[in-house]
Amino acid sequence: MMLLGLLLALGQVERIHAASSTGLLDVFEVYQPVTFAPKSDNGCNTEMLLMDHVFGESYGVPFVGSYEPPSCKFDTVRINMTVTSSGHQYDRLALMYLGDAEVFRTSTAEPTATGIVWTYIKEMSQYNALWAEPQKLIFDLGNIITDVYTGPFNVTLTAHFSYTKNARSADIILPISAKNSASNSSSAFTVPTDNTTVSYTIPDTVSRAVVAISACGQSEEEFWWSNVFSQDTEDFTTTVGELYGYTPFREIQLYIDGILAGVVWPFPVIFTGGVAPGFWRPIVGIDAFDLRQPEIDISPFLPLMQDGKEHSFEIRVTGLNVTGETASFADTVGSYWVVTGNIFLYTGEKASSKKNTVPRIEAPAPKFTVTRHLAQNSTGGNDTLSYSVTAERTFTATSSEYSWSQKLSFSNYGYLNQEGYSQVNKQLTSGKNTISQLGSKSSSNETTFSYPLLVNATYGITTNSLTIDAWMERGLEIESSGGPGLSTYTFVSGPSQLSTTQSGNATYESVTGSSSVSTGNTADEFKSVANGVSYSRSVSAVNGSVVSDTQGAANKVSNDMTALGRGSVRSMLGRGPGSPSN
Repeated sequence: MMLLGLLLALGQVERIHAASSTGLLDVFEVYQPVTFAPKSDNGCNTEMLLMDHVFGESYGVPFVGSYEPPSCKFDTVRINMTVTSSGHQYDRLALMYLGDAEVFRTSTAEPTATGIVWTYIKEMSQYNALWAEPQKLIFDLGNIITDVYTGPFNVTLTAHFSYTKNARSADIILPISAKNSASNSSSAFTVPTDNTTVSYTIPDTVSRAVVAISACGQSEEEFWWSNVFSQDTEDFTTTVGELYGYTPFREIQLYIDGILAGVVWPFPVIFTGGVAPGFWRPIVGIDAFDLRQPEIDISPFLPLMQDGKEHSFEIRVTGLNVTGETASFADTVGSYWVVTGNIFLYTGEKASSKKNTVPRIEAPAPKFTVTRHLAQNSTGGNDTLSYSVTAERTFTATSSEYSWSQKLSFSNYGYLNQEGYSQVNKQLTSGKNTISQLGSKSSSNETTFSYPLLVNATYGITTNSLTIDAWMERGLEIESSGGPGLSTYTFVSGPSQLSTTQSGNATYESVTGSSSVSTGNTADEFKSVANGVSYSRSVSAVNGSVVSDTQGAANKVSNDMTALGRGSVRSMLGRGPGSPSN
């Protein structure tokens, strides 16, 4: 919940109760395991250390290294990221680049005084075109160390190269980024302040083109799904402070030469400090360790772009303005979103001879419906606010050879009561994206998705204390028939299915001059089919200890799970892992 103000002088330590044992707390994301490929007779089977680095006082100071590809033949690259940390620290956002192209976006768990560890293994073969050449490797994990924020993050990245006759990967990868690698800096755009436009000449040998977009909200936009209408941001300033605006709806838009080429309705990521920290130990939120990059197939635009001239690519993020019962695009959002993209180009038969042909675009205005009701109490103060946004959108881009279509649906019902001290949001985003090859080689690939979310949090605030009682239910469902290569959205090639849900309750209590305490329970149900392999896992945790796990014995965790307590509702819930002010 995006509740501001009330800078309480609360305790500096948050403790989540855990079962007694020794050693580091093993934190994990539930996902289908990625294994290193077996040894092959005619190719690589080699491992390479990419990075072993401690991120302490690291805002604006990323790790910069040099990568040289192995001398053996490979088509499969998988990385092992292992992180350890101890002390007091917030969750932090991290971005990995090969040159100017972002190839991995992750976030950190919040450490304990006795230490935490996690390992994540990621398929990275979709970036083979980059791995095949020497690269500047940049890993940007902004962190601060003070007498209060004491936890550094020790991150080790190891790459495993093999030859497995893997699925096809793109032949050319062009970044939509700020291109700051020459100055040893992160290449992410900050939206809405940055101009995100880049330009490229597209070779006429390209037969397919896909844009992957990486975007997540931070600070005022981290919990965009709980934001209110802009006219209501000051409804509860005397109780919980200013709220964040532009409604809970967000659309990420891709433009080519100023023409809308497709949209993304984002997944509501919740990082490990989000809503109430007791939810996220030792099970972190869905995709918290690996943020997906939704894809827009821009193959219908190839006849326009293959004329030997430069063409522009731009990514925008927008919320809504509401006037009465009418909603329209705001053409902006609050501060801020971290945004990059990659253009994946697949070469093949010579492209169509129909140059400078603009695809036929069918993009009717989205259908928005909004409701709002603000009620006052007997003393004239604002007591409750109810609001809702529903949206439907269709989009189609068609050329002589390809058609890209999208059908999207969104709803969010929000309610604040108790003078703003309690808020609930029920949201559902769903959609279907289809790319069809036309003509004699007709074929079609389809991806459907659903993002249900239900979060409730109630705050108790006095002059020297803060309490939170929260519960949540959320999920992620994806079904795909595949595409031209390895997907940055499904993480695999070919058909795949994914269904995962999380639910739980958590509390938080902080009193001036004493420790903060956060307790919670979380259940995670996971089922997937990828690369022809089925996987399922059911795991639950109570107060920091895994109590049941179909994958094996319950994890042993540390008795000491201290982490930094928040000084206010604002700093607890409104700053996010990317803000240097944390």
